[in-house]
Amino acid sequence: MASHVNSTKQEQSRRLYRTIWRWHFYAGIFCIPLVIWLACTGSIYLFKPQIERYFDRPYDHLHMAGSRATPEAIAKAAVAAVADSSLHYYELPPSANAAVRVIVGVGKQEYRVYVHPQTLAILNVVNEDKRPMRILFYLHGELLAGRWGSYLVELAASWAIVLLLTGLYLWWPRQTERLAGVLWVRTSKGQRILWRDLHAVTGVWVSAFALFLILTGLPWAKGWGGCFKKIRQITGTSVARQDWNTSRAGELADRAAMNTNSLNIMDDMTAMEHSGHMGHIMHHMTSPDAYTPFNRLVPVAESLHLASPVEIMPAMKPGGTWTIKSDAQNRTLRDVIQANPSTGAIVSRQNFNQRLLLDRMVGIGVAAHEGQLFGLANQLLGLATAMGLVLLCISAAVMWWKRRQVGVLGAPIALARPRWSFALIAVVLALALYLPALMISLILTLLAERFVLSRIPVTRHWLGLISA
Repeated sequence: MASHVNSTKQEQSRRLYRTIWRWHFYAGIFCIPLVIWLACTGSIYLFKPQIERYFDRPYDHLHMAGSRATPEAIAKAAVAAVADSSLHYYELPPSANAAVRVIVGVGKQEYRVYVHPQTLAILNVVNEDKRPMRILFYLHGELLAGRWGSYLVELAASWAIVLLLTGLYLWWPRQTERLAGVLWVRTSKGQRILWRDLHAVTGVWVSAFALFLILTGLPWAKGWGGCFKKIRQITGTSVARQDWNTSRAGELADRAAMNTNSLNIMDDMTAMEHSGHMGHIMHHMTSPDAYTPFNRLVPVAESLHLASPVEIMPAMKPGGTWTIKSDAQNRTLRDVIQANPSTGAIVSRQNFNQRLLLDRMVGIGVAAHEGQLFGLANQLLGLATAMGLVLLCISAAVMWWKRRQVGVLGAPIALARPRWSFALIAVVLALALYLPALMISLILTLLAERFVLSRIPVTRHWLGLISA
């Protein structure tokens, strides 16, 4: 009787292992190309501060001789450099010998104007959306395909989580004394074992960091981020402005609306919310003395010693307070100050620790995701994780190629359905609820396999749906 029970348990374990292996294989087939793309583009984006400093070097070491122009004159020169533009914000120069950056907008476009702080010469005008790191941002998050690209990236990220979790289950040692091939690579067992160990060992070491990167990237996704925002509204935890956006199309629409001077139909809180990831506040400056407050607020902003870049933005409505804020990628360093434009007096100040716990958690995650939470070490850790993911993908492709069979995809042959444990069901349900894209695609995949693919002889054989 005992041997029969053991045999049954072993058979159930074998079926479960084979089923999880199949889902690991399917997830890999879909995810690998996109994971490599996201890892490579994300690796470059980690070094955004260094790369942008390199591109801006012609404007950061200017020859200075004589007195500086007033901030008011600099702002006016920047707006005049772009026809029909309105001022969005004035950015403090990173050093005493650097050009002032003033961002202006026309329609759906924003332009970064580099102004010489003494001569008021326009050194360059750059479309914000055509700056290299901005292009890379949308290549990474939306594949330059708008909301549908964002949905695809979110779907790949969701299945990448499945890929990592199932991989850990498959390769985790059942006997702790056999750690070779799990914690370190065996190099003397032949190529097949070498590639297998490269895949398994890399996965064990990199999975926790990779899962963190994936989860902290979800707030930017159109689908997940939109659901997150709605849940916050329902639960009363929403804020006037998020430090990240979830839609490129929405950002462009908001730019256009605000650049047509439609702020009179929007309240302050709505406009702040729609200012998006970049935190830009658009406002038309039409009166003769509209730019005069910059003369008072620029010295105030400089005295605060906020983390760079520091932005000064006009009031949302006439008579309102102006905003001085840090837009540092390390969101834990961001302060937001409201100041009186007539006197320069600080009306209010909010630092990172005064925000809601949920916003602090997301902010810390986003800063770490972008490699800016703890400096160069954060960047190098993110780079190592991304390259580990690339190695995982390459080793998986090599293993598949070496054991491929002619005429079939190579998925593990399906066995009879296993008996699912309560713990496993709980994990699947938790993932499905947390990742709506995964839940929808999982249901569609199961239905397609059950009622379509398994009933077509060619696809049934090619996908390995024949029960053994």
